[in-house]
Amino acid sequence: MLVCSLACGLACAPVAAQVPAAATASSGFDPFYTRFGFELRTRWGQKVEGTFPSYEGEVAVLPDGRHQVRIALATGAVKVGDSKRYTELARGRRFFDSARYPRIEFLSEPHPADLVHIGGKLRGRLTLHGVSRMETFVLAPSTCSRPGKDCDVLAYGSVSRDDYGLDGWNLALGDRVRFTMRVRTLKDLGEGATP
Repeated sequence: MLVCSLACGLACAPVAAQVPAAATASSGFDPFYTRFGFELRTRWGQKVEGTFPSYEGEVAVLPDGRHQVRIALATGAVKVGDSKRYTELARGRRFFDSARYPRIEFLSEPHPADLVHIGGKLRGRLTLHGVSRMETFVLAPSTCSRPGKDCDVLAYGSVSRDDYGLDGWNLALGDRVRFTMRVRTLKDLGEGATP
């Protein structure tokens, strides 16, 4: 599941350049509201939570009216609670390895604009730790008439660490990484114009 906090630390040009030239409109994420996070469970049932405070992303409206979401999270900025030690471990070689893999990226498949209203599955290509795979995240049904502007678009999903070669700390951590996102866009793209 996915989704990310890209307000600072990364140049916007790489993500913006990937938006199809045929897109009729696009909007970046509002950094005041947008949050990307992740959580894991230890083998003893404890929850470890982290955030991606540096991210980029946008929602593009395609000529046929469908939408496409692009997200890039900076692994070198990841934070794990208030723990300097856990933050360093998460950024380090045995986990996200931010020196070699500075970004986690997600590009959704084009999807109907009303998906943010009714909720449902959001499929796309996740690139993590140098591995790209198709993954499915779940959007929660909207709680307002203009999701992404008047209320957050909420999404979540989990991936297997084994699928992406995140094999550090296997004795202490479970296999699943759960990603969460709360997104608002900087401008209203019209009916259902958010992820």
